[in-house]
Amino acid sequence: MRTPIVPLLLSAALAFAIAGCNQHANAPASSASSKAAAPPVDEATSGTISGVVKFSGSAPKAVKIDMGLDPACNMSPEPNYSEQVAANRGKLANVYVYIKSGLAAHSYPAPAMPATITQKGCRYVPHVLAARTGQNIRIVNDDPAMHNIHPAPNAPGNHEWNVSQPPKGEPIERSFNAPEVMMPVKCNQHPWMKMYLNLDDNPYFAVTGGNGGFSIANVPPGDYVVAAVQEKLGEKDINVHVAAKQTQDVSFEYKGQ
Repeated sequence: MRTPIVPLLLSAALAFAIAGCNQHANAPASSASSKAAAPPVDEATSGTISGVVKFSGSAPKAVKIDMGLDPACNMSPEPNYSEQVAANRGKLANVYVYIKSGLAAHSYPAPAMPATITQKGCRYVPHVLAARTGQNIRIVNDDPAMHNIHPAPNAPGNHEWNVSQPPKGEPIERSFNAPEVMMPVKCNQHPWMKMYLNLDDNPYFAVTGGNGGFSIANVPPGDYVVAAVQEKLGEKDINVHVAAKQTQDVSFEYKGQ
């Protein structure tokens, strides 16, 4: 007696499908997944880049800010001034310093805590912030005023958003995926409120304090381009060699009028 053709065809198709699944399951992993994970930085041989950002000449005159437009902001007995160029005794604050190029591939622990921006006295504190890509940015409203947080990124992969935050309201947390230098953040409620957010996919960055100083730790030995970026005065680059266990001192200088 003849075996029916249809069951034979179904059996062949099933066998072919199973073989195909097995072949797919046993196929080599993609090149991305098969690559070895980047090694962590060897802290036993790493060094430090530290230094100062100097300022010579006359700084642009700070602009007085009138906060009387919002009674909830008009709380300080002292006059408020812009922070575009924060020069003091030949040193420059609010400068973003980072390793621009030269880093080999390494893995870095994810930040455990968010980076925080506080709205206090209808100002952004700090005026310049640096954080890691993917790290939560926590925005706190410490004021009795309504604020409106509006970052304006340029890098592909970072998305613009605009969120209102009521007086003393709950903190807002957001993150950005791509590295970016000097992303402006403003408040649509108060036109004088502006700060800058910097993002990198590694931890090798710093923002200068009131004394113009900065320090970047745990740097693998190597040759790097280190950049300093100031919101009004622009960028300056220097070449830096870091030897094992060495602290390499460097300095940048900006000039006024």
